[in-house]
Amino acid sequence: MSDIIQLLPDSVANQIAAGEVVQRPASAVKELIENAIDSGADRIQVILKDAGKSLIQIIDNGCGMSQTDARMCFERHATSKIRKAEDLFAIRTMGFRGEAMASIAAIAQVELKTRRHEDELGVQVRIEGSEFLGQEAVATPAGTNISVKNLFYNTPARRNFLKGNSVELRHIIDEFQRIALAHPELYFTMHHEGSEMFHLPPASLKQRIVHLFGANYNQRLVPVEEETSISKIQGYVGKPEFAKKTRGEQFFFVNKRFIKDPYLNHAVLSAFEEVLPKDSFPLYVLFIDIDPNQIDINVHPTKTEIKFQDEKALYAIIRSAVKRSLGRYNIAPTLDFNQETGFSRMITPQAPEDIVAPSISFNPDYNPFQTESQGSSSSSRNLGQTKEKVDRDWASVYEIGQAVQAKNQELAFGPEQGNSIAGTSEKISDKQLVQLHQRFILSTIKSGFMLIDQQAAHERILYERFLSQLENHQGVCQQSLFPQTVSLNAADFELVKDLMPDIQALGFQIREFGKHTFVVEGVPADISTNASEVELLEHLIEGFKNNQSGLKLDKRDNLARTLARNTAIKAGVNLSAEEMNALIDELFACQMPQVSLSGKPIIITFSLEELLQKFEK
Repeated sequence: MSDIIQLLPDSVANQIAAGEVVQRPASAVKELIENAIDSGADRIQVILKDAGKSLIQIIDNGCGMSQTDARMCFERHATSKIRKAEDLFAIRTMGFRGEAMASIAAIAQVELKTRRHEDELGVQVRIEGSEFLGQEAVATPAGTNISVKNLFYNTPARRNFLKGNSVELRHIIDEFQRIALAHPELYFTMHHEGSEMFHLPPASLKQRIVHLFGANYNQRLVPVEEETSISKIQGYVGKPEFAKKTRGEQFFFVNKRFIKDPYLNHAVLSAFEEVLPKDSFPLYVLFIDIDPNQIDINVHPTKTEIKFQDEKALYAIIRSAVKRSLGRYNIAPTLDFNQETGFSRMITPQAPEDIVAPSISFNPDYNPFQTESQGSSSSSRNLGQTKEKVDRDWASVYEIGQAVQAKNQELAFGPEQGNSIAGTSEKISDKQLVQLHQRFILSTIKSGFMLIDQQAAHERILYERFLSQLENHQGVCQQSLFPQTVSLNAADFELVKDLMPDIQALGFQIREFGKHTFVVEGVPADISTNASEVELLEHLIEGFKNNQSGLKLDKRDNLARTLARNTAIKAGVNLSAEEMNALIDELFACQMPQVSLSGKPIIITFSLEELLQKFEK
């Protein structure tokens, strides 16, 4: 029998490595930008076509490469950062993985142009599917210009598993934002299909956060800073009132490398535990500067997970640092011209016309030398008048209480039972509906009575209505008197663009208005909510992302479910008899009136037999 174990060809080995390093276009973007940063560039341009599937081009003004280095960088395990094994535990650079360039070249058509600052001519290298096509001298600006075309062109199975352009572009935006946050001192631009998505000049960290996520974040940030013998912590956390229902704005950087760490994330959340609404996630951008010998970054192929030598101490440091910053903000907020409007009422003095001079009331007949007997007649007369008034007031209170009690007894037991208790035969409605604790609707039936969860019932009604509107494009729009603009971050902007036809089918009337901005000119006419047009759209986006990450719903199902939950009447809302009647009629016209959107019962029925058993009859 012949030998069966053979060495793989380099081209096949590179394609296997590519599956580990390059999972989607965003992975290639991340690797190439990190290499540009390591080259010493202070200006980096990202150009994309077809969400990176057709073209990823990274242009930097870094140190460039020699002719030999330009060819060697595509070889497996070729690197400029590691010389011996000990270097693995003292890494402060980003793109140190030697197989990144080789892996990208194995699954794409790559063209590299590069020139060192001291050279007159640069070099161009072309590689396609790990096959070297040519190398020649060219005139090119100092730095590196690398173009990756037709990603996964020779692995169609991998290309078929890529998502739509909007989804892949959002993944690229996520990676770009993480790198841009980690390096606010660098200049970044990003273009997609010829239009500029990001223009980020060198700035402070706070300015970089505002440039990435929107101007409204300027008032949401609380600085965090702590330095110990173990590590240095600095960055920003968001104010608790601006926490969102979805994750996504939580960033940890260790030595300027983005990481995901549930343990450290819990440290931040525990610092917010007394001030954060339930099921909410705060914004935080925190940088941990630590000795590379105290961490191991080689535990995950994408380097997003890190092992710490003393993570319990780091947990305590982060928790105390965040808690101290929140305490300072809550106890002694700074006063400036850009302060929150909530503080303005407390510190703004009254206008001159509102100021009322204090007045002093006194009795001109008061005589401090008058004896008790001399004033007894007038005092007793005043006391008698006061007692008479108090008795009269209490009598009126008891009359009101008796009337309310009689009305409640009639509501609880119905007209017939109420006759014997309250002495009245007033009829409430044909269905004898009662609202319990502003949460449930009680309705009598022949066999007993039923309890209906008013919020779950309204959610079910709206959900089926919105689904029908999405399928038939029959959503009715109510025009806004004053159209409002809403500014979103780049990822949410692309999400709304992708959802635009379905959002408009629900009754929203929105249009693009400049960079990362929409104008909301109308909202669905068949919803009643106190939220503004902007809040309604923002809540729709947040709920959609939350369902997308947790439930993996169909796009239309997700939209209908999210809008129904955001606009349904909530527990604690008082309903009139007419509103309760309409709610029940619409509920029983639904296809699934018994089950809520979360799979729980909407209606619970109690029979007379059950009641008699409770009373042991």
